[in-house]
Amino acid sequence: MRGYFKAKMTVAAALLASTAGMAAAEDVEVLHWWTSGGEAAALNVLKEDLAGKGIGWVDMPVAGGGGEAAMTALRARVTAGDPPTAVQMLGFDIQDWAKEGALGNLDAVAQAEGWDAVIPAALQAFSKYDGHWIAAPVNVHSTNWVWINKAALDATGLGEPTNFDELVAVLDKMKEAGITPIAHGGQAWQDATIFDALVLAEGTDFYKAAFVDLDPAALGGEKMAAAFDKLIKLRSYFDDNFSGRDWNLASAMVINGEAGMQFMGDWAKGEFLKAGKVPGTDFVCIRFPGTQGAVTFNSDQFAMFNVQGEGKQAAQAAMASAIESPAFQSAFNVVKGSVPARTDVPDTDFDDCGKKGMKDLAEANTAGTLFGSMAHGHGAPAAVKNATYDVITAVVNGEYSDGASAATALAEAVAAAQ
Repeated sequence: MRGYFKAKMTVAAALLASTAGMAAAEDVEVLHWWTSGGEAAALNVLKEDLAGKGIGWVDMPVAGGGGEAAMTALRARVTAGDPPTAVQMLGFDIQDWAKEGALGNLDAVAQAEGWDAVIPAALQAFSKYDGHWIAAPVNVHSTNWVWINKAALDATGLGEPTNFDELVAVLDKMKEAGITPIAHGGQAWQDATIFDALVLAEGTDFYKAAFVDLDPAALGGEKMAAAFDKLIKLRSYFDDNFSGRDWNLASAMVINGEAGMQFMGDWAKGEFLKAGKVPGTDFVCIRFPGTQGAVTFNSDQFAMFNVQGEGKQAAQAAMASAIESPAFQSAFNVVKGSVPARTDVPDTDFDDCGKKGMKDLAEANTAGTLFGSMAHGHGAPAAVKNATYDVITAVVNGEYSDGASAATALAEAVAAAQ
């Protein structure tokens, strides 16, 4: 816990001094991995918001959709004693850095603005450490979405699939028409995103038992074997060049009509919108067949690192405040494709997919079927997540021919990682 709480009073003092005009906020250096077109457009909303407050932005982008490369770059900076001002982070990574005592304290801003009352408890589980605010959530992304080229779907003569058999029927029709049925990028986190949805489709109680509670019987049992068999089936609808493809390039295949659909979180919508596509007209957004009523999520948050100097701390406080303002939450998430991290933001400015996302999230939160995504670092700590990645990717790469053997391997890998 070295140094963890040392910034509490200094950040509070910096915030008060900043609002009183006694300390000028300095620039913020921000490490992130929002480098695709849609992501960059959304990030500009935050940059412009801070610029309006007189705070400059020093960009430190590290490409890589899952954030693994960014976390490697961050470790090098912190080891060198030169942490950035703020870092985009997901889930258990935030908690891991807090345990190391590397993060500052945002209690002063959070208490002044009433974050506790408007940010869902599921997000606060990652935004707080030992009861103290350490990160500002920007959004909630739900991950169990399917993005379908509407013309390709219409050409099948079939409706939106609501279960796995209907999904296979649509995919078969697309394949017959000479279109790549599934646009996929063969990266571990993308493989796991598909599998996350397949596990959720086996039932919400099962998802919780397997990927939240890490129950060995669930991890190695018949339902997990069935989910792996379905993953093997879906793999047959990928094109031959999927390996290593970035997620946004897979989105572009659907946007351009080269592929029928993509299984991806709602950040994909930002790519469709940036390309001028309209929900319901050019593309269709549905929950992964069999998962309507449940939501797996991740939440991009900005963690503030321990930095020295009232100016830098005032900039952190101002950035955190800007992130949580309802106006910014709406403006940013409309562009990003995600939904607000606050429950009091109206859906007025959101398109049909955004309105559905906000409605689904609220319903899942009420029903107890809102789960942190294993694939995106919100279901279990990194060691367990990486163990699931290894087995899932081995299945995608053809190293297992049947679901039962893959399920056995998954249970063994998770046990070894704990």
